[in-house]
Amino acid sequence: MRDSTTGVAVLLVEDDAHISGIVADHLGHAGYACTQAFSGTEARLVLEAADARGERFDVVVCDLMLPGLPGEDIVLLVRAADAHTPIVVTSARTSATDKVDLLKLGADDYLAKPFDLDELLARIEVQLRHRGRVPASQPGGDVLRVGAWTVDRAARTLAVDGADVPLTRTEFNIVELLALHPKKVYTKQELFELAWGEPYAAEDSTVSVHVSNIRAKLKPTGTDGYLRTVWGLGFKLAVDEGA
Repeated sequence: MRDSTTGVAVLLVEDDAHISGIVADHLGHAGYACTQAFSGTEARLVLEAADARGERFDVVVCDLMLPGLPGEDIVLLVRAADAHTPIVVTSARTSATDKVDLLKLGADDYLAKPFDLDELLARIEVQLRHRGRVPASQPGGDVLRVGAWTVDRAARTLAVDGADVPLTRTEFNIVELLALHPKKVYTKQELFELAWGEPYAAEDSTVSVHVSNIRAKLKPTGTDGYLRTVWGLGFKLAVDEGA
C-alpha cells in the first residue's frame, strides 16, 4: 500500500476511469502511493481488506456520486474506522449546503469539479501537515527558488538574496503556495482554504490583510512587487512582470 519514498498511501475513489487515471498518475508522479477504487462498493471492500491487515490509508480522496455506495457513506465508513484520516471530497455538486453537510459528516476538505491537479496535491499536503506529516519528497522539492527568493519548505523559511525574511506560519503557507505555482492565479477562497485549512467565509478580508503584511516585510528587499493582485480574481506570484 505504501510508497517507499513518501510513505503516504492514498485511496482514490472515482468512478470515471479517465479522471481516476489522470489523478492517479499525477499523485504517483508526486511520489504518492495511490490505490484506485471505481465504485463505493469497491472502496468499502478495499477499506475492509486494509483494516483486516491492520493498515490505514493516510489520505482518502473521494467523489460523491458513485455506483454502489454513495460518497457520503464512504466518508462515514472512513471516519468510523479512524477519526484522523484526512478525507478530501471531490464533486460537481458545488452548493454551500453540500459542502457544509460533507464537513459535518467528517470530510476535511471539499474540492469542486473540475479541479486543478496541483491544487488537489496542495490540499492533500495541507491535511498531512495539519497532522504533523509532511511527505519526504514533496511536489516541487524541499527548496524552491523563484527570482531572488529561496523558499525552504522543510525549514519553513524565506530568504531573499540570502537574507532571512521572518514570516508567521500562515504568511509562510501563502508564500509557499504562490512559489509552488508561479503565475497561477489563486482566488482568495483558494488561498484561505489552503493556507488556513478551513472553509472560507465570503467577504473575509483576512487573505488581503496577510498579503499586505507579507508585502510590507518584503518591501526592504525590493521584492514586494512579486506579489501581484489580479483584480476581481485574487493573487499570483509574478517575478518577471513589471509592477
